[in-house]
Amino acid sequence: MPLPLDTDLKIGLQTIHRQPDDQTGQWLPQIDELVRFVEAVDQAGFDSLWVGDHLSMPLPFFDPLLLLAQAAVVSRRMTFGTGVYLLPLRHPGPVAKQAATLDHLTEGRFIFGLGIGGEFPKEYEVAGVPINERGARLGEGMQAMRALWSGEPGTFKGKHYQFEDVLMTPPPRQAGGPPLWIGGRSPAALRRAGRLADGYLSYVVTPQMYAEALATITEAADAAGRQVNHFGTGHLLFARVDDSYEKALDVATESLSKRYAMDFRRAAQRYAGLGNPQQVADAIMAFHAAGVRHISVDLVGPYERRMEQVERFAAEVMPLVRKAVT
Repeated sequence: MPLPLDTDLKIGLQTIHRQPDDQTGQWLPQIDELVRFVEAVDQAGFDSLWVGDHLSMPLPFFDPLLLLAQAAVVSRRMTFGTGVYLLPLRHPGPVAKQAATLDHLTEGRFIFGLGIGGEFPKEYEVAGVPINERGARLGEGMQAMRALWSGEPGTFKGKHYQFEDVLMTPPPRQAGGPPLWIGGRSPAALRRAGRLADGYLSYVVTPQMYAEALATITEAADAAGRQVNHFGTGHLLFARVDDSYEKALDVATESLSKRYAMDFRRAAQRYAGLGNPQQVADAIMAFHAAGVRHISVDLVGPYERRMEQVERFAAEVMPLVRKAVT
């Protein structure tokens, strides 16, 4: 049966702290910098803030759960999410405690997006986890965390994780724990989402690919005999608002190529939302038509001018999207 999706569209923003492009010397972000940014995003009308997760990649990266805990002090309205947290790099027991704590610190406004990564193998090397076990560890880890979130002694017996009658309190603020949204594009990831997840979170896919992914997830949920009462759908969209598509593409290419240490131009052309406000809004609405109900935009470009993008997106793109949905 079709997945039960929300009817409206939430608009979020990806990333809080990021190293400036012209950084020389040590990077020392300030508490007040975070506070000003979260306040500005909240006041601009965004529904949520999302952060990614890496132990090692070409750019400096903070721990997402610690970062969200600090950000949650600033906003009493927005939802906070990980897009995505690489659970297989950690044991799910301590992560369950951290996630339950963060669910309380956000007063139940936390979505726990999970994935396996793998594009940076050194992360698995430093964590001491075989990279070819990451999919199995994610599935077991999700089940293990839920066993610990009931408020009663939990037991889990899997191949990679085992424990018996472990009491972990307090339970999360949200009943059953924060919703677990799975990221990924492979058939295995999509089937895992259908069997185990409360939602799906994608990036670097087209709207058509997203719709096909939801079909695969639906089939897997049906095959598993799941009774799904609500299913969250999200997408991380690289975006840039500019005077023309060409200008936006050039800036996005430079920014994303540096971040991922590869030529990102063709990927930006295919997957990003670029151009004038109407072009960016149209890109978002294409994903909404494919089933996305929570879009998270990563406004690419020079860090030093990021607030210009936040303000322009909020003033020029967001009203177009809100009008199209309502």
